[in-house]
Amino acid sequence: MHIIKQYPELNPQLYHQQSPQPLIGAKAGHFNQALAEQLQWTTQEQEQWVEYCSGQKSFADFPSLAMVYAGHQFGQWAGQLGDGRGLLVAQLQDQNRQVIDLHLKGAGKTPYSRMGDGRAVLRSVIREYLAGHALTALGVPSTNAIGFTTSTQPIQRETIETGAMLLRTADSHIRLGHFEWINQYAPELLKDFVQHCITWHYPECLTAQQPILAFAEQVVRRTAKMIALWQLHGFAHGVMNTDNLNITGSTLDFGPFGFMERFRPNWINNHSDHHARYTYQQQPSVAHWNLWVWLNNLLPLVQETEKEQFKQDLSAQLAHFEPTFLEHYQQGLSAKMGLPNFHKDSFQCAMNFLTILQSEQLDYTQSFLRLQHKQWQELRDDCLNLHQFDQFVEQYHAIRQNQDQQQLDAEMQCHNPRYILRNHMAQKAISAAQAGDFSEVDRLFQLLSQPYTHQPEREHLADLGPLPSDQAEISVSCSS
Repeated sequence: MHIIKQYPELNPQLYHQQSPQPLIGAKAGHFNQALAEQLQWTTQEQEQWVEYCSGQKSFADFPSLAMVYAGHQFGQWAGQLGDGRGLLVAQLQDQNRQVIDLHLKGAGKTPYSRMGDGRAVLRSVIREYLAGHALTALGVPSTNAIGFTTSTQPIQRETIETGAMLLRTADSHIRLGHFEWINQYAPELLKDFVQHCITWHYPECLTAQQPILAFAEQVVRRTAKMIALWQLHGFAHGVMNTDNLNITGSTLDFGPFGFMERFRPNWINNHSDHHARYTYQQQPSVAHWNLWVWLNNLLPLVQETEKEQFKQDLSAQLAHFEPTFLEHYQQGLSAKMGLPNFHKDSFQCAMNFLTILQSEQLDYTQSFLRLQHKQWQELRDDCLNLHQFDQFVEQYHAIRQNQDQQQLDAEMQCHNPRYILRNHMAQKAISAAQAGDFSEVDRLFQLLSQPYTHQPEREHLADLGPLPSDQAEISVSCSS
């Protein structure tokens, strides 16, 4: 392992150094060996993964630390937040010489725990472990995890649950909320902090005429692309607070997330979201709002006499969000549909298909697969409004006519997964793991490793669709 010390170089006001607090009776849950190899773990380090993933063994020459940050939660200023149960335990170079954070979740109380106990429970750890793995395999930038451990230690939530720890990876844990904390509590640190962010994560911006504006543009564009990918795969994060978005545009902090099944854009996947702020259809506008909040926290970087012009310049960077999002979303949706992106009617045709999925309450993922495999009769049989469906099919064939259909079909195969992490799939794995059986976690891990590949020897019928309409959906909260 090639340890890098970046974050500890920053002003100590931005973190608190402390060691993890191992759980009682820590034992193996699941290990992501391929990721460990990508991070250049030695054979010995891989053999000791349980100790690393349970806080019993630390990484040499790196002072583990809890970050402090602030944020807006559900649109309201929440004040000081921070790593209340996680520690940055190492930063290292992977095979591509990219610096990767190792963050141990469930590592015990920190000064930022507020009323929390600093722990994580097996239920939420398994969900995050599988979700990060699933998104990564789908090609969506995301945190991932080397492994997780369970324990014999009881943790109090709504009921007594099993304590667990997760060792996750990220290209950065620097959140939009870091800038909010600095501006509120230590404004003198802002200039140096921004300089480090650019140097570490956007070094190409250092040679730009205005590095800060170039940095802002890249954060906006990367975030827009991430949100487009979420929308294309039907992923709803569920709790898009400013402290849950980072500066590199990779998915962070899985809580009440869900992969949408029946296509309902207003689906509330977080039962704590009483005002439907974080529904699937709201994610682009919420991301835009979060970035607006973040950009306002860059204003102190210039003198008072320059602020009005700087504000306009920052607004110009935020203006990149919508076209960047639409570019990636429209291109991705056309690819999922097997339609030429350049055709003037392709996007409208795709919207018509989504309208059918919504009005007929069809499964999002499986409907695109049926489209890919030209299963017209199966799709039609699931519809009540046959006229609407037949009109779509006529339009669809008219657009594809005289196009390179073989190339369009090849794109469909690369953009339509067969497997997503449905909530009932995760719950089945959790229930088995709570009884000491991690075989279902492993099956899902292997299945989700190749989401675009048919795996008849591994898949279950329940993996391929939503629960029957007479069964209640799995309800997910922020509790973890």
